[in-house]
Amino acid sequence: MLLPFPKPKYSTRGSPTLTRNYLVTGGAGFIGSNFIRYLLDNEPDARVTNFDLLTYAGVPATVAELDEYPNHEFVKGDIRDEDLVDQLMSGHDVIVHFAAESHVDRSIAGPSPFLTTNVVGTGVLLDAAQRHGIARFIHISTDEVYGSVSEGFAAEDAPLDPSSPYSSSKAGSDLLALSYYLTYDFPVLVTRCTNNYGPYQFPEKIIPLFVTNLLEGKKVPLYGDGRNERDWLYVEDHCSAIHLLAHQGQPGEIYNIGANAQLPNLELTRAILEIFDLDDSWITPVPDRLGHDFRYAVNSTKIRSLGWAPAHDFKERLVDTIRWYRDRGDWWRPLKPSDR
Repeated sequence: MLLPFPKPKYSTRGSPTLTRNYLVTGGAGFIGSNFIRYLLDNEPDARVTNFDLLTYAGVPATVAELDEYPNHEFVKGDIRDEDLVDQLMSGHDVIVHFAAESHVDRSIAGPSPFLTTNVVGTGVLLDAAQRHGIARFIHISTDEVYGSVSEGFAAEDAPLDPSSPYSSSKAGSDLLALSYYLTYDFPVLVTRCTNNYGPYQFPEKIIPLFVTNLLEGKKVPLYGDGRNERDWLYVEDHCSAIHLLAHQGQPGEIYNIGANAQLPNLELTRAILEIFDLDDSWITPVPDRLGHDFRYAVNSTKIRSLGWAPAHDFKERLVDTIRWYRDRGDWWRPLKPSDR
């Protein structure tokens, strides 16, 4: 029998809202920190425990800003630490699990942390959450588990075909999470989103890397011929989807979250250069990534049937994102190696 999830007590801004206690893993990172902001702005009575190890992509300056919310509490720790995870579970209703090693290039250079964090760490969380009777567990994954989608859009039942150690570790953690629903009737959901962009993204990913390079007067390194295609989802739209699923998602289900805003990397680069009033001479071609997937695209009909849709235009939010990095050098400059 599934554990009951309480009905909403009230609603704000048109979204179902509960007074709940959330444990958010990886909340010092890009998407996790944006989710905490979104959650506390839209569900002001919620309480959030932010659990993060503060590895290179977990930024203390981000945590300091989140601490301005009275209902936010930060705990530094490792999701692989069984004793600490067990202690943290008590008193929480919803787990939103972002914590992961997530950069493909780093996974190619050294897969081990991706296997232990993404698979073993997820297993530690699931085991503790199931024993403590957590009412809902949302496992955040990626469209990369489907591999390269040559045409059309991958639905949630598409075969998994990951290409990198990173995406393979996420596929493994997805299957582990779903096994807890099938084996224990534990109320876990899996989300698979497309490429996110927006503020507070670590400056190794393509948009913040290119933007910060240009702000420093440096050229931008583009893999291969730039024809690889990605779907770009503004991070706040992703956060609104997760918040909706925290209250209306069906346990045991997978939900794709995409913007249907596919764009080849060369066109993305040119869009950034245009905002800076620069031309293609600022592009430096570099050897392509090993096993570089050509195209990601997901069918997000299932979550759209719940009433969710992206609310933000790509070009407008790209301008806003560039403005944020221009204004927040205090945040990103200490994070960026001098050779990038």
